[in-house]
Amino acid sequence: MTIQEIMERAKIKETNLAIAWIKDAIHLIQSQGHDSLATWKVDVVDGVREYALPLDLIKLRSISIKDTNDDRWKKIRRLISEPTVTEDNSP
Repeated sequence: MTIQEIMERAKIKETNLAIAWIKDAIHLIQSQGHDSLATWKVDVVDGVREYALPLDLIKLRSISIKDTNDDRWKKIRRLISEPTVTEDNSP
């Protein structure tokens, strides 16, 4: 369906107003579309850097790690660039 057709059905004469309403509707649909949200947990192992993700994963929303000191989950922020990796050669 084109914007022109939507404008005719909604009886709107201003194109910018119709486009703004369409964008608002798309944003609302996207913000409410978490129907099949699932939680996946794995134990963190010392020395393991990469973990396998579920095969049916479509979108990764967030990653959290449980702080054993205060028994709370803390989100891990997404990195903008590659992480700096250094090796500790101390004995």
